[in-house]
Amino acid sequence: MNANGTGNGNGALEGAVIAVAGAAGPAGRATLLRLAEAGAIVVASDADATRLAEAVDAARYAHGGATVTGDTVDLLDLDAARAWADKTEKEFGRIDGLVHLVGGWRGSATFAETDLADWDLLEKLLIRTVQHTSLAFQEGLQRSDRGRYLLISAAGASKPTAGNAAYAASKAAAEAWTLALADAFRKAGGEEGPRTAAAILIVKALVHDAMRAERPNAKFAGFTDVKELAEAIAGVWSKPASEVNGKRLWLTPQP
Repeated sequence: MNANGTGNGNGALEGAVIAVAGAAGPAGRATLLRLAEAGAIVVASDADATRLAEAVDAARYAHGGATVTGDTVDLLDLDAARAWADKTEKEFGRIDGLVHLVGGWRGSATFAETDLADWDLLEKLLIRTVQHTSLAFQEGLQRSDRGRYLLISAAGASKPTAGNAAYAASKAAAEAWTLALADAFRKAGGEEGPRTAAAILIVKALVHDAMRAERPNAKFAGFTDVKELAEAIAGVWSKPASEVNGKRLWLTPQP
């Protein structure tokens, strides 16, 4: 690893302390596994304590000796998010990443049938949690020599469809918030450029083995496998902060 904390994928993550928000779903499980494999200390959170414990145990079992911990955190509470960030940095001495995987989807058949209750839910899941994790982790990430804040977003944010108004608007707002964080990192870096990066990884949709088993004849065209997403997440640490800060990294064709 060089002075910028870059190098090959594993080297850039060896000993890094990475927090993963929304870690209990299929994408979270794949990400925990990949980060643990790369030598990171992984601190997972989710609102579902049972599923989180299963995800943490699976990552520990797959990579004996890996440090993978789990915290049940209400990311709709800013104080709880700050407490999680403070606890993580105090316990491990540093914080090198926050991977934001909190998801949710609601939609309708037509634009006219949009239920604004969907917006109320998605605003909390997709925007408020991003606001809270970014505000909670910003300072700690800036203290790192390889800090990364990664938002997982959807292509629909750039090209909304009629029945996905609430979802696309929520994702677009989350992207804008993350880009504002990237600008803060840019300004903190001064003339030397950012040492810490905020970036957006964009997929059309995600697919995993259980989905394929349920729908063996489906093609899932353009979908990104959760294992590919996890690989892309890990790969962001192998690039200099200046290359990825404020960037949308497309894992699907750009609309």
